[in-house]
Amino acid sequence: MSDLAALTAFRHALHRAPEVSRHEAKTARAVLAFTADSAPDRVLTGLGGHGVALEFQGAADGPTVLIRCELDALPIEETGRPDWVSAVPGKGHLCGHDGHMAIVAGLAFALGRDRPARGRVVLLFQPAEEDGSGAAAVLADPRFAEIAPDWAFALHNLPGLPLGAFVVEPGPANCASVGLRLVLNGRTSHAAEPDKAVSPALALSRLIPGLAALGQGGALTPDFRLVTVTHATMGEPAFGITPGRAEIWATLRTLTDDGMQALKEAALHLAGAEARAGGLALTHDWHDDFAASTNAPEAVTRFRSAIAAAGIPLANGFGPMRASEDFGRLSAAARLGGAMAFLGAGETHPPLHAPDYDFPDSLIAPGVTAFLRVIRDLCG
Repeated sequence: MSDLAALTAFRHALHRAPEVSRHEAKTARAVLAFTADSAPDRVLTGLGGHGVALEFQGAADGPTVLIRCELDALPIEETGRPDWVSAVPGKGHLCGHDGHMAIVAGLAFALGRDRPARGRVVLLFQPAEEDGSGAAAVLADPRFAEIAPDWAFALHNLPGLPLGAFVVEPGPANCASVGLRLVLNGRTSHAAEPDKAVSPALALSRLIPGLAALGQGGALTPDFRLVTVTHATMGEPAFGITPGRAEIWATLRTLTDDGMQALKEAALHLAGAEARAGGLALTHDWHDDFAASTNAPEAVTRFRSAIAAAGIPLANGFGPMRASEDFGRLSAAARLGGAMAFLGAGETHPPLHAPDYDFPDSLIAPGVTAFLRVIRDLCG
């Protein structure tokens, strides 16, 4: 691939300068500068935040095909030491979004040289994937109606799968998840007079195992539920005060959106019962809200056929990911359906979100090739 050296260098430059969700302004500008010579027929910026959409139009009528990648990095200190290590303390491209951007930039190069024969292709560099807010913001942007897709496709690299092999299956691809923050408010007192306090200690001690018991994981069947308590705090760091306030954070995870609604109701019911029993005021809020990502059968057929025709290996037997992916809302918005594929990063590669993770550069070429074959099959 003649563009590979440039795309690899671009990936390394992005890796050195990570920006987290909703702060991807410099990354968006870098994408625009790097793809400028491809001369898209239309460019949308500031889409749903810092999102960028590049549109390439065909001469004849046809479908709108959207290919999505992600702009954001993670608030994790990188411990690996590639030559292109993050230059931003406490932040790193430790999920591979830098590689995904390089792949989609490669599509811009190819489409700039050879427009689709029919329809149009939209390359979406989506903001704020990691906190689950980006796709919803893009869909809520009034300009999204101008690029509303018939088909939507995305990929995510996946350590644990053979290097360079694709997996794309119909049905559930990624779980729904949401963060729940519970705040219990009572009344403090002197530590010598705990009888004069309304302490959240007992409620907190019950909620930690109680929430976890609502979803204990297991097989990824339609009734899969998992609740992970991720943070808890109570009172002040002092020995003289009986606590009057506590927080507990938990991530709720299900295979389906319907299952998520039921789990949310169960979690709030449990928290409310414990608060009432302890004479506590309860407030709650939701964070990092990811819809389930479900692959449409026809979109999967198109994707698998393109991958096979390009001579790229397809792996089988890999089920849905427990991890969430913000592509679900965009896929659901596609008129004819969407599909998320997983591209193997190697069976012994460090896992996603690990501090020593780095995207394998060898995945750029098969990623570009697979997407480009999908585009040519649908748009000529």
